[in-house]
Amino acid sequence: MKVGVVTFPGSLDDVDAQRAVRIGGNEAVALWHGDADLKGVDAVVLPGGFSYGDYLRCGAISRFAPVMTEVVRAATGGMPVLGICNGFQILCESHLLPGALIRNDHRKFVCRDQRLRIENNRTPWTSSYDEGAEITIVLKNGEGGFVADADTLARIKGEGQVVARYLDVNPNGSLDDIAGISNERGNVVGLMPHPEHAVEELTGSGVDGLGFFTSLAAATFA
Repeated sequence: MKVGVVTFPGSLDDVDAQRAVRIGGNEAVALWHGDADLKGVDAVVLPGGFSYGDYLRCGAISRFAPVMTEVVRAATGGMPVLGICNGFQILCESHLLPGALIRNDHRKFVCRDQRLRIENNRTPWTSSYDEGAEITIVLKNGEGGFVADADTLARIKGEGQVVARYLDVNPNGSLDDIAGISNERGNVVGLMPHPEHAVEELTGSGVDGLGFFTSLAAATFA
């Protein structure tokens, strides 16, 4: 599959995401924030970083980038989209995912190897995992606290849209220990930790993040 990885001004992990896509068995296609063109890709990754300097709110400016008009249109039509960290924030700002990400409750940037539990393996990005699988991948954020109003949170939980939860410690104050969610259809996933940094033994974090990319290679989409 051809997987587009968007680069915004301030993206830090776009090259890492492209490498993870290739290791996962797909073709990585570089997409530029200023181009309203997805170049015929089958899926899109919005990588981590500080898009547009994280001015206003994280992801608030990125939602208006020309490429996001096409991403929103494609995602609405069923294209798989993964937003990692800042990409998760962009998906929420673009209303492709419910809720919002706010400053960590301890008001400090956190960087650690974080244990997670996969709660939903029925998305294009998590099907390589067993439901309930416990994995360890890199977490690094300053605004990673997931919040939503009570009704939205109840709906997310009730509809099985929680993709991953933090284990052992809640590193940023996210409600209900939520580390990642999907939209109702399941094709759009936002994840605060960074699976692209856990795809090779050489990096020291293991390969627990690789499933997010091999899942895509193995899936068939309508």
